[in-house]
Amino acid sequence: MKTLIVQIKCQLGQAYQVAADIIDKVIPCHIYSISGHYDLLAVMNLDDEVDPGQFVNNQLHKVPGIAETSTMIAFNAFAPGAV
Repeated sequence: MKTLIVQIKCQLGQAYQVAADIIDKVIPCHIYSISGHYDLLAVMNLDDEVDPGQFVNNQLHKVPGIAETSTMIAFNAFAPGAV
């Protein structure tokens, strides 16, 4: 499993529709509205065989209302007592 953390800048007035479209049409995930340069933060889990670059370019970027993205890949999740 690969975890992508994607910051999404939306066209004006489109953040709620973009979030709904990603959850309903692209991939079930956690999406947060955030402050700062970006409007949304999406945490997505991809199967190991899915190429993150292909996923972002071929699926996520096709959502209407997305103006810009910044993608990070998370490697390890830490929890209290697990380190």
